[in-house]
Amino acid sequence: MTPIPEFGKLQPQARELEEAVLGALMLEKDAYSIVSDILKPECFYEHTNQLIYSAIVDLASRQQPIDMLTVTEQLRKRGDLETVGGAYFITELTGRVASAAHIEFHARIIAQKYLARELIRFSSEVQTKAFDATNDVDDLMEEAEGKLFEISQRNVKKDVTQINPIIKEALDNLQIASNRKDGLSGLQTGFHALDKITSGWQNSDLVIIAARPAMGKTAFVLSMAKNMAIDYNTPVAVFSLEMSNVQLVNRLIVNTCEIPGEKIKSGQLTTAEWDQLMTKIKGLYDAPIYIDDTPSLSVFELRTKARRLVREHGIKLIIIDYLQLMNASGMNFGSREQEVSTISRSLKGLAKELNIPIIALSQLNRGVETRQKEDKRPQLADLRESGAIEQDADMVCFIHRPEYYKITEDEKGNSLLGIAEIIIAKHRNGAVGDVRLSFKGEFARFQNMNEDMLRPPVKENVAIYKSRMYDEPETSPYNIQTISPSTNNNEEDFLKRENFSDQPPF
Repeated sequence: MTPIPEFGKLQPQARELEEAVLGALMLEKDAYSIVSDILKPECFYEHTNQLIYSAIVDLASRQQPIDMLTVTEQLRKRGDLETVGGAYFITELTGRVASAAHIEFHARIIAQKYLARELIRFSSEVQTKAFDATNDVDDLMEEAEGKLFEISQRNVKKDVTQINPIIKEALDNLQIASNRKDGLSGLQTGFHALDKITSGWQNSDLVIIAARPAMGKTAFVLSMAKNMAIDYNTPVAVFSLEMSNVQLVNRLIVNTCEIPGEKIKSGQLTTAEWDQLMTKIKGLYDAPIYIDDTPSLSVFELRTKARRLVREHGIKLIIIDYLQLMNASGMNFGSREQEVSTISRSLKGLAKELNIPIIALSQLNRGVETRQKEDKRPQLADLRESGAIEQDADMVCFIHRPEYYKITEDEKGNSLLGIAEIIIAKHRNGAVGDVRLSFKGEFARFQNMNEDMLRPPVKENVAIYKSRMYDEPETSPYNIQTISPSTNNNEEDFLKRENFSDQPPF
């Protein structure tokens, strides 16, 4: 037993239980299957016990019987028999236990002692490095976070569950979905065609939304976040690794207030536009949207912040913009592809742990650009840097705007101007397909097709609607009879005559 100099205490250990577990493993033929996912050789405190358990693991991997004689022979082959105390010590181990009745309970205690020793070792290393003034504190924090994450992952074990309670949970979810008027089982996005094919974003799903630059990835998720937070009061967290929080909010203001981004940047707004801004921006106040603009966010920082957001603010959806800007600091990788694989796998694990959907934006490689003009639609093979993204994701969606590639008509001759296609290329729990949305580039806004026709006129925009009706009486999108301007000088009379309301006409 070796004391730790810094603390003057013995390391956490359970030598008697270690010997009891080893003895039980050599007595009961099925005992190893009970502890194999709990214990690793390094979990044992005594080096001799580590060697004995390693010999048992070797026998099990070759599906050979595990007993006193086979373990002794395996140790002899490995050259470790004399090190552990010879055949006599192996005999003693089996004589100290009567059965393997409590082997799982004993194994879990051994595993907990091992984790405690790892935490002590980890904290001691951090303390030593923190005293060294040559170490950068930020780098040390990232390294410490990475190692702590590794330790915590070793203890993430979930027992199997008999099917009955799972059936009950599934039926409860089905009952909840049946009581909803929209018929959806997940979170509504406000994009009706998309919700119909996905049934809403589902809890524990990792959704990848990928596109080439300038396709509108950020605009799409911001339009969606605005819909969910304002229309459905769904708390949303946005982790923006590319833009500052002020830039992101400016994009939201442009999206919500429908004022061109150039004017928002310059501040050169007309009086009418200022009125429009101040009226519509009220909808953003108190919206349950939480923004984090930490640059080069690590997956470990994300876990910590996400847990806190769910606990303190009841977050129902997390958006990450975008995946390739994240890192897994504190861990060593042979390539960037391995790092991205770890990130995507961790995001899926986090979605399951928090039981909420996580949407991560992703870049596509340049393969799209090299293809013929008629074949610019993204494919799963275009996902950048790692095939693991495709494997880990429950759903992969692509954003495609044919107009960007000068494709203005589809094969049927229909106009593609202002049209965005959301291509659902992978859907683990449902159908794949294409969804068309309207894209307003000047407002960085995605919306349902023909949404303008569904939106009722509001008082502050009366002049705009009157202008439309007078200029284009035959094609008025609101199906309102035209009125001579000379009979409509009073705005209140105009509103009263047309019987405008605050509710959509459909």
